[in-house]
Amino acid sequence: MLRSRLWVQMVAVALLCAGCVGPFKDYNPITLIKGKGSPALSAGIKSYDVGEYAEAQKSLLSALDQGLTFKSDQVKAHKYLAFIYCISGKEKQCRDEFKKALEINPDFELKPAEAGHPQWGPVFRSVKPKK
Repeated sequence: MLRSRLWVQMVAVALLCAGCVGPFKDYNPITLIKGKGSPALSAGIKSYDVGEYAEAQKSLLSALDQGLTFKSDQVKAHKYLAFIYCISGKEKQCRDEFKKALEINPDFELKPAEAGHPQWGPVFRSVKPKK
């Protein structure tokens, strides 16, 4: 079902952008598929990776506001926001972002290196339901 839906979306994007004319000439097909917030998500992660946490937070919140098609991207945005809040000493906001990620995907897990982090590892474990 998902595969056929994605195929239909890709064909629609190709048809809409054929020749890059009309109202779709300025649209990126990837953005149309992944959501308007996709570029902001990428920018937020890049800012996070270089330690620009205020800029990363702004971009990640913008990505969520603009819309992300895939749940995995939504979870990723909330995860990075949680990391930012935890390292900024904002434990409640960190916890809230992890909860939002888990509401979207209850099976969400941190990578082993992330789970062992002394600031956000314990916060994540405190909100992740035990199975």
